[in-house]
Amino acid sequence: MAVIVDRVEQGKPGDELLLGSQPEDGRAAVVFEDDGETGYFYACESVNGPILDALHIYNVASVTDRDRPSEYKIGWSPSGRQAVLMINGYPHAVFDFDRQKGWCRNGFPPSNEKWSLDGHDWDESCLAAFR
Repeated sequence: MAVIVDRVEQGKPGDELLLGSQPEDGRAAVVFEDDGETGYFYACESVNGPILDALHIYNVASVTDRDRPSEYKIGWSPSGRQAVLMINGYPHAVFDFDRQKGWCRNGFPPSNEKWSLDGHDWDESCLAAFR
């Protein structure tokens, strides 16, 4: 994958973690948050700005290997308009700021009626910007 990795952190699911990233031009931002119970990936106007869309990544209680350390990576496409969240090298979620669309492996939550109007269901084509 042609991913420009911006942030990398180690931790276990359930360890509170807040990992923000933005491309060099600063026109978008994403934040991964594990609050100890759930993991969510957010599209934002800026790292501290309002949330545009949210993708559910996991419920800590449902992660089978939550006692083992994981590697969280946030990367950007070469254009800086698509962001990917990878956990242990596996893509779990993608945001496309040009299309105002997000995808995640479990398709949750439903659209906020501003972004991802057709839902968050995973589609392998969302990784095209990273190839």
